[in-house]
Amino acid sequence: MTTASKMGQTNRQQKLISHQVTKIKEKVIAWRRDFHRYPEVGWTEYRTSARIADLLSEMGFEVQVGSEVIKRESRMGVPDAKTLAQAKEQALKKGANPQWIEKMEDGLTGVVGCWDTKRPGPTIAFRFDIDALNILEDQTEDHIPCREGFRSEQEGVMHACGHDGHTAIGLGIASLISCLEESLAGKVKLIFQPAEEGVRGAKAMVDAGVLDGVDYFFSGHLGVVARKENQIVCGVTDFFATTKLDVTLEGIPAHAGLAPHEGRNALLAAATIALQLHAIARHGTGQSRINVGTMQAGEGRNIIPSQARLQLETRGTTNEVNQYMVDETLRIIHSAAEMFGVKEHVEFAGQAVATQCDPELIEWMEEVVKNIERVDEVIPTLSFGASEDATFMMEKVQSQGGKASYLLFGTPLKAGHHHYSFDFSEDACVLAIEVLGNILFRLASTIN
Repeated sequence: MTTASKMGQTNRQQKLISHQVTKIKEKVIAWRRDFHRYPEVGWTEYRTSARIADLLSEMGFEVQVGSEVIKRESRMGVPDAKTLAQAKEQALKKGANPQWIEKMEDGLTGVVGCWDTKRPGPTIAFRFDIDALNILEDQTEDHIPCREGFRSEQEGVMHACGHDGHTAIGLGIASLISCLEESLAGKVKLIFQPAEEGVRGAKAMVDAGVLDGVDYFFSGHLGVVARKENQIVCGVTDFFATTKLDVTLEGIPAHAGLAPHEGRNALLAAATIALQLHAIARHGTGQSRINVGTMQAGEGRNIIPSQARLQLETRGTTNEVNQYMVDETLRIIHSAAEMFGVKEHVEFAGQAVATQCDPELIEWMEEVVKNIERVDEVIPTLSFGASEDATFMMEKVQSQGGKASYLLFGTPLKAGHHHYSFDFSEDACVLAIEVLGNILFRLASTIN
């Protein structure tokens, strides 16, 4: 086939993808709004995952869930058994398919849809995060989900980071594949990951082997630092490595008036830890972050506090800088506990690594994306300046000799991520499907 013939077929394929995306637009928006109405936080996404599994099955995908795609021992920050049981019960009440729920015991809520064309070609994976946040959603008429009738029905939980949109994008890609399968070669994996918030879920999917044999990996996010309509960022820099820690301090209670000397004050130990953590010397080779997000302690005003709990995190622009912050944090926790005579227990509740998008892949994507009519602006890279556990998946693929990138899909935002008024343009979901669809079909097209 001549170069001109290939270009002609590529153009026809691009138009076919655009036409198909337009056809499914209303369905994609309906999916997004359904997931927004029924948000679920990390490791409790029973209804969300069952719905995804149902839809993928209907489209003809081989569907894997539960222990097939999640290594139980590698999970971090898993809720207690009572919370998981309540979430499962709620999901069943809201119509979740019990056949899928049964396979997601103990919060194993990951889903992978596999499409094998049986034709020689690359294995390409796309990852979409599915969890929500513990935030009470805006109830005013200015908030579109409230005005349009798809505000969260789970009080105190909402999709305040766009993962409802990401899930709909993933299903949109699935729809494209099922409709245009004859144009594809190789294998495609659609990875729907639980517990991204708090960076708790990706490593468990990597350790389960989900990324084994993958040649190309893509993930991405709506908004973040891409705030313009029809704007595409092909890769990001400055992924922060991060570690999330839960600290429990156990002291000894005593009467605050009669026998304060008999107590061991966990509250003062916690306060000392919080103050001293923020005094850690900065590292000379890269940026670092430390934050104590919550501190709870004590039993009453006349009791020497016998217990305290802290939730905190470290970050670094490199894995080495973050590890330095972790090491210093653990040293301070141990020293403060010893100073006040209390026992400390530290649990690692989340983790993400720092990695890089592949420059060659970014350059190739620029050429693909700039020819899409819906796209107004293509940016090679922007600084991300935050953490994402998709980096575990990127790192795994790159270690196998594959290539990976993390895209941003531009959208105006009424309020920032993790805000109770957060919302995004649903047209950005449609654009993301078209962009990822073109990337997929250019990499794995039967005309290549």
